Amino acid sequence: MIINQVLIEKVLPVAEQAGKAILDIYNSGDKIHVSVKDDNSPLTIADAAANKIITDGLTGIFPEIPVLSEEGSSVPYDERKGWEYYWCVDPLDGTKEFICRRDDFTVNIALMHLDHPVLGIIYAPVYDALYYGSAATGSWLQKEDHPWKQLHADTNAKEWIAIGSRSHASEEERSVLANYPVVAAVAAGSSLKFCRIAEGAAHIYYRYGPTMEWDTAAGQVIAESSGAVMTTADGSPFLYNKASLLNGGFICKVP
Repeated sequence: MIINQVLIEKVLPVAEQAGKAILDIYNSGDKIHVSVKDDNSPLTIADAAANKIITDGLTGIFPEIPVLSEEGSSVPYDERKGWEYYWCVDPLDGTKEFICRRDDFTVNIALMHLDHPVLGIIYAPVYDALYYGSAATGSWLQKEDHPWKQLHADTNAKEWIAIGSRSHASEEERSVLANYPVVAAVAAGSSLKFCRIAEGAAHIYYRYGPTMEWDTAAGQVIAESSGAVMTTADGSPFLYNKASLLNGGFICKVP
């Protein structure tokens, strides 16, 4: 399968449409009703609405490519381990940010080939910021009505800015960051942490606590296509479509 501009431009509107649906709910002024999934993570009507838009949109355009979504039905490993290409989707990444009315939530769509992502699309509805990245195209950002801008990680920095979560920092993470030339730290929600590295606004993101594959796939491609690298905490390749969709620790940084 060839990753090119034609394919990308078919998928970008799907991410935007899902994001606009989330934003309508976010801006409605209505109380956000929250239910709890089996893994104790929160679920809102915005998650469900975005999931339907993305799943229907992707299967309508690419009926031959299966969709693995956080909010979709789980797919047994015996079935998905044979997939060559599939979509890995988080319809609303940063549900806790959404519930707390913090603006750092995103729509994540990644096209996967075997055990790694080859195209990443992230849309941040509040900021009207649309990102995409692939090895073939590099990484790009369109914010509001401005022209597309190519993104480049700040690979020449001598002093680094670390980026992390507001709610998941740990002593383990602080200990690892001490090995790098980090002079400041900032926080961001959802997959925007990867985008900040791609934009050159941060240089390292280390995560010790658990994430799921749909939390990282799109962001990994965007960061790597801008010049950053992402590995497991011990430097091994960061792989996907595992028997367990739970990620281990990882580090995303400039080289």
